Amino acid sequence: MLLLLSTVACGATEENPNNATPPVEAGDDAQVTPSAEERGDGPEVPAEESTQATDTPETMPEPVKVYADLSQDYNALKDSYEIANGWSNGSMFNCTWRKKNCTFEDGVMKLTIDLDGQGNGAIPYSGGEFRSREFYGYGYYEVCMKPIKNDGVVSSFFTYTGPSDNNPWDEIDIEFLGKDTTKVQFNYFTNGKGNHEKVVSLGFDAAEDFHTYAFLWEENAITWYVDGVEVHKASLNIPKTPSKIMMNVWPGTGVDGWLNAFDGTTPISAEYKYFLYDENGKPAE
Repeated sequence: MLLLLSTVACGATEENPNNATPPVEAGDDAQVTPSAEERGDGPEVPAEESTQATDTPETMPEPVKVYADLSQDYNALKDSYEIANGWSNGSMFNCTWRKKNCTFEDGVMKLTIDLDGQGNGAIPYSGGEFRSREFYGYGYYEVCMKPIKNDGVVSSFFTYTGPSDNNPWDEIDIEFLGKDTTKVQFNYFTNGKGNHEKVVSLGFDAAEDFHTYAFLWEENAITWYVDGVEVHKASLNIPKTPSKIMMNVWPGTGVDGWLNAFDGTTPISAEYKYFLYDENGKPAE
């Protein structure tokens, strides 16, 4: 699929990237107004008498909406988000996550691949990973980003949960392979079962400017978007477990057929302007 898009969709404004009111994170403050009888201040009713109950309207919880402005300092974000530090995914991930590899400067968040001067040297590189503390389910997820262009590396935006959260491995991916940033790869895992890769030609080089990439996660389908345009849809064995919102960059090892060999170029960074989540679904244009 070839997608010809010339507009940089996330360049409208950093504060209001979609020219819409920025979503805010809804609280869990929904309350049910107690009846007079429940409060204990209503009239006493004899047991033999009956009264017609009056339904008390409930305040319905507002749909969850999240907007993370990554032009802020991390101190403004740390209550809701965290930076991975001091451990490695192992396997194909040829890096250790380091807090120093996630920085906030020049109006963006930068996730960086660099040489790792810590540890025992068995893993030569460090990578950057940023994630939400909370879990989110069905809804619309969007990021404004610019990936790394370099053989052997991945820049990503995705949802994930797994055994470390005492959950099944469920995941939905937007991934850029640095060997060819004129394409984007989509994938998902349900209880650890993946192999749903779809590579889409963009019609532009994603590493040259900021664009929006998104997916709408529904009970029976996942729909991916680039700059607001639908480019792919999947409907087989869709994940269902609420997950964390995550972004990372990493160099691969042992997967040269997929990523090409990493040439050791460091430091190299992907840049992120914002991401959002809307439980209501894709916002109206």
